[in-house]
Amino acid sequence: MSEQSSRRDFLQKTVQTAAGIAVSPAAWAQASVAPSTGETSNVEWRNKQPGMAYRRLGRTGLMISEVVSGGDPISTTNYRHLDLALEMGLNYLDMAPAYGHGDCELAYGKLLAGSSKRDKVFLQTKVSAFGGLRNQLYKEIFDGLPPDKQNAIMRRVEEIRTNNLAEKPGYYLTYFPGQHDQFAGAYLCSAMMPDYAHLVEGSQKFRKCITDSLEGSLTRVGTDHFDLLMCPHGANVADELDNPHIYETFIELRKQGKVRFLGVTSHNDPAAVLRKATVLGHYDAVMMAYNVINGGYVDQAILDASAKDVGLIAMKTAHAVATHHKEIQPLPQWRIDKVNKIVPGDMKPPLKAYLWVLQNPHISAVNSNLWDETFIRENLALAGKKIQLQPA
Repeated sequence: MSEQSSRRDFLQKTVQTAAGIAVSPAAWAQASVAPSTGETSNVEWRNKQPGMAYRRLGRTGLMISEVVSGGDPISTTNYRHLDLALEMGLNYLDMAPAYGHGDCELAYGKLLAGSSKRDKVFLQTKVSAFGGLRNQLYKEIFDGLPPDKQNAIMRRVEEIRTNNLAEKPGYYLTYFPGQHDQFAGAYLCSAMMPDYAHLVEGSQKFRKCITDSLEGSLTRVGTDHFDLLMCPHGANVADELDNPHIYETFIELRKQGKVRFLGVTSHNDPAAVLRKATVLGHYDAVMMAYNVINGGYVDQAILDASAKDVGLIAMKTAHAVATHHKEIQPLPQWRIDKVNKIVPGDMKPPLKAYLWVLQNPHISAVNSNLWDETFIRENLALAGKKIQLQPA
């Protein structure tokens, strides 16, 4: 029997309840003291190195490095520098089929190929096609409706937009080109749900979408399982999480040993998405946009999620004060002034932005774009660093 087959068999036999911790081989886990709580927990360590700080990812029990590797800059022509990150103790790799049309996952596969590195890291991928399928199914119904019903739905869309805080300046930040356009499809779905959800949300196409997405990711990375599956990838509104096929399909895939924990990511309206994930109860982790600019809008949702032991990873942390997207440059100077005022010292604004988030004990890690060795050395050096934040 192959090593991967043995591991999958083990996972199939040790699946726990959604709120439980999956039992792992001795090489994967050990009981220890979670540094964020000081309490003895059933936690799982990988690639523990001196100089790196680790925090428990909520009820998953995964002890993840305080800085994790984001998938945006990783490609088959830019990945070898991550060997340094692993040497420094990083143990969590974030990816998605949407990044480089699968090239990011292929690159991580090359990084992990032919070695024991897979057992040193936790792998997270996403179901990137989920939101697009949902938008498509509702739009197909919309296009077939008579003009009077279409007009009524569009009035409802405007009501949702007007009453929703998601686009409020300071809470909504543009992190990448085309991001704001995602609201249109999401609002249309929300407006149509009262009358047409029974025709869309129960569609078996969602089950196939999730399964096909995961199988493609497994093949590209060359692994037999992912530790976390994030679905949807980039939820724009909270009601995207209400689709019953998400959890049902996840349970099937977990029984097959292909995934371990369920999560969701959100750039738009992260507080509402986080609140919904917490209330639903079957989401083990959330990766959401959280930074020194939008933090006041998200903090209460973070406290509520932490109380339910939902694991939390902050993303788009540095993007609040720096961006590589030329289309949205320059960023407002007041944002940079704010982080410089709150976080003392001569560090670069993006590093200060990471530090601001890492002072929050309810956040397990920051998702960081590690473009090259310089980024690795600078960003990973922030792990475990404690500072005195100043009033804004």
